[in-house]
Order: sequence, then C-alpha cells, then structure tokens
Amino acid sequence: MIGVDLHTHSNISDGSYTPAQLVQAAHDKGIHTLALTDHDSMDGLVLAQQAAQDFPIKIISGVEISSQWSRPSTQKQHGVHIVALDMQQPEPLLQLLAQQKTIRADRAVEICQLLAKILAQDFYPLVLNKVDQHPDRITRSHIASVLVEQGIVKRPQQAFDHYLKEGKKAFVRFQGVDLATSIATIHASQGFAVLAHPTRYNMSATNVRFMLELFAQLGGDAVELPAKHEPPATRQMIDRLIAQHQLKVSVGSDFHGDYMPWIQLGNVPTAKAEQYGIWQDFAI
Repeated sequence: MIGVDLHTHSNISDGSYTPAQLVQAAHDKGIHTLALTDHDSMDGLVLAQQAAQDFPIKIISGVEISSQWSRPSTQKQHGVHIVALDMQQPEPLLQLLAQQKTIRADRAVEICQLLAKILAQDFYPLVLNKVDQHPDRITRSHIASVLVEQGIVKRPQQAFDHYLKEGKKAFVRFQGVDLATSIATIHASQGFAVLAHPTRYNMSATNVRFMLELFAQLGGDAVELPAKHEPPATRQMIDRLIAQHQLKVSVGSDFHGDYMPWIQLGNVPTAKAEQYGIWQDFAI
C-alpha cells in the first residue's frame, strides 16, 4: 500500500459506490491520493471533491476514455482505455466526453435491441433503472447485471461469454475516439494520458508491444502497471517496454466496489526504483 490509487470507479459509471462512499473507503484504506476515473464521464468529480473536504485526501481529476487504434498492416480496430489524469483546463476534454456519452447511450440501445431479438424480452427499461435514467452511463456491466437478475444467466461473466463480448450475437463495438485524438485532447486540457491495464485487452504480445509503441509515439505520458495478480512475465514485459520508450508509470486498482469484490481499493502494484510515477508531476 503506497497510498496512491489512480484508477477507480463510482456509480456514475459501473462502480457500486457513490463518489462520497468511494472517498470514505479510500480514507479507511489510508489512501492520500485518489483519482476517480469513471468511464467517459467526469460527473462525479465535484461530489468526490466535496466529500474529500473532511479527509486528508487529494482528489485527482480523472476519466477513463474508451478509445481505439489499429495496425496499418491489418486495419483491425482494437479497443483501448486511456485514463486522463489531473486536467488543469478540462474544457476540451469535456467537449470530447459529451460526444462519447452520446455514443455510449446509442450503443446501449443497440445492444438491448439485439438481446430483445435473441431472448424475446426488452431489457432496456431495467438497464435504465440501473443508472437512474441516465442512458449515457450504461456499460455492458449494467446490462450483464440485469441478465443475472432476470435469470438469463447465473453470473455476469456468463452474460459476456454468451452474449456481450466480441464475437457474440449482442456485441456492439464502442466506436470511441481514436487514440491520437484522446491523447491530444488530454494534453489540450493540460492533463496526463495514461495507457490503462495494457495486458487486459485479449491481444497477442505482439499487438501489446505495437500498441504501447504507438501510444509512446503519439505522446502518451505513462503506462499503468499490471495488477499484482498478473504473471511475473507479464510485468517483466511491460517494464521492458516502459524503459524502452522512456515512459512514466501509473498505479491503479480499477476498483468497482461490490460489483468486483476481488479487486481491493488501494491494492496497487509497486513501481520499481528506476520507474518514475506520474503522480509526482501532479499540480498540488
């Protein structure tokens, strides 16, 4: 525990805690620097900042942007999440997020329409209830949760395995902003661009290396270190790439509260002595 967690979610996206509950939990865990990084939304930031007034916690502005990239040789689109941190002039990013919210809302409708054809049931009203009638907050996790509650599957992962993940009948790709635009917009907002969980995109090691090289070429600032439970060889590969491309590092739990109880707030990997933590550059 180093007291820094730069990747967390609240119920503004697909976490179970409110921003205030997240801040309270962070205080209980001894965290002093916390970033709220909901999916394509910064709507919870003010709530987290207000809650943090009662605690010795620095709230870092953040958001996890759904982005995409492709290799010129294949043209296949790959999804990638870019965590934006510590924006000092957030207006350019807020404009981009407004577009992302529209894409997210439309995608949720399309997924539910596909599920209705497959399962002969309209799940969309139930999914909307999950997000307090805010369609731009819907993620596949919310849809999976409804499928569990309706007895369609027993566990959320089964919803992904049977219906929601790539290659399945209700999969709809998030056609988010491209990687170059994500990074440029974060920098225009005077923030830092972080490549989130680089080994969790179900890609070959070759594609991971290409993605990280592209991220560096486009001016990305830091790479999130692999979680503690990932194999040592995975961490070694990412460490080599970070050193090769002279990138900084970030640490985050990707905490989602009760929805992913195996992920503990503040349980982040440790940077090596020669690695430079992006949090050292935050404006105080």
